[in-house]
Parts: sequence; structure tokens; C-alpha cells
Amino acid sequence: MRARRQPREVFVETLRDLIVLRINKTYLTVSCDSCGGVGFNPLDTLKVKGVVLGRFLARVALMETLSVNAQPLACSLTLSINPSPAWKGFLAGVHGEFKAAGLKAYDVKFILSSEKNFPVRQTGVGITILGATRSLKIGRVERGDLLVAVGKPHVGREVLKAETGREIADLRDLNKLLKTSFVHEIIPVGSQGILHEAKVLAKSSGLNFKPFKSTINLKKPAGPSTVILAAVEENKMRDLAEHANKPLTRIGFFT
Repeated sequence: MRARRQPREVFVETLRDLIVLRINKTYLTVSCDSCGGVGFNPLDTLKVKGVVLGRFLARVALMETLSVNAQPLACSLTLSINPSPAWKGFLAGVHGEFKAAGLKAYDVKFILSSEKNFPVRQTGVGITILGATRSLKIGRVERGDLLVAVGKPHVGREVLKAETGREIADLRDLNKLLKTSFVHEIIPVGSQGILHEAKVLAKSSGLNFKPFKSTINLKKPAGPSTVILAAVEENKMRDLAEHANKPLTRIGFFT
């Protein structure tokens, strides 16, 4: 009997905060995020409701997955928190972000684990998302593209106020950008800042990045992906403004 052929597995090198694995003609992506000391337990440094914690945790990993044109398939939640009403709020926040991303409850399989044996006094949560795509959107930046920041970098307590003031990017902004032909590539910005992610975009496409003098700090951490960088056709800034109802800042261009 002829041996069944095994699928060929190849890890795709990327500078993004992603693992990318190619199996035949399909790309699998793995994104993750974690958060500690933020939540609703007595020893947390920053006190927030469970729904807020869940929302921002899910947002980061979802942005990393969706930005490369991958569809989330499965989500794992590793929770160092005790089951409680706040715990239920956390799950509601996670599911709310998947809904904001345009995903239905039956589109993604969830698995989770929480602490049931010991009392938890400080919150720790983690998320991992498995995604898949036939068309990976990495290395698509073109020479002459303008780099625009959607949203402003905020971290810690700043994030809550900035979200109310519509100063930070979210999944609805990301979905709009993905649907436009003049945005060649996007990348969410987190703890390493705008300049780092701009260089990731450039290197992935074999280009150089030339920054402008900016009104925002390009090295400031952007917390839970409060900024999305978009590589846009040079003459499409006005069109971009129609698709992103958030602050837009010209960051530089690619050569």
C-alpha cells in the first residue's frame, strides 16, 4: 500500500509579532498577547473592569492576525483569575472584540483555562489566536508609499481616556483599511513604538524608511495597539481620511 504523503511544513520568516507556518498553499498564523497587574483584583496596579481588560487583550492579538489578511480560527485564553462576575465581564469583553472584527461566535473555536484551586490577588491573562489565509499580506509596501499613523500612542491609564476621546485605533478602523486598494500594508503598533514597526514594514519589503519630523513621539509605546500604521499610495491621504475617523499623522515614506 502506498504511503500517504505528508503535508510539507515551512516556517515563514517574518519580523512581525507572529509565527507564520505554510502548509501546502495555506498559511497558518499564531499571534498572542498577555497582561499582568491590570484588572479587578486587590493587588492590581491599574484597576479596570473585566470587560475592559478582555476587550484590549483580544484587540492586540486580533489586530496582529487580521492585519496580514488571516482569518481567526481558534482562540486560547489562559487566565490567572478566579471565576467570578468580573470574570464573566472579561469574557464578554473578549467576545465583543471578535464581534467588532466582524466575526460571528461560530466562526472561531474558543478554549480557556482559569484558576480554580487558589485565590488570586493579582490579575494575569493571556491570549493566543490561530489564523489562516491563502494570501498573506506581508512585504507589500511599495517604493514611494507614504506611512501614516492612524491613532496616537497611549499606554497605561492614558488608554482609557484616549479611547473615550476617539484618539486610538480599533478593529473597525483596521477592517476599513483592509478593504481599501490604496493601502498596501498595515501593521499594529504596541510596546516597541511606531519607529520600530515602520522599520519592520520597510525591511519586510526590502526598502528603507525615511521619517518626517513628527508631532508625536515615534518611540513611545502604543500600549494595546492604540496605533495602526498604514503604507498608503502617495496621493491617497484624502481618501484615507474618509476611511479612518481617527487622528492621522504622516510619519514618513519608503525608498
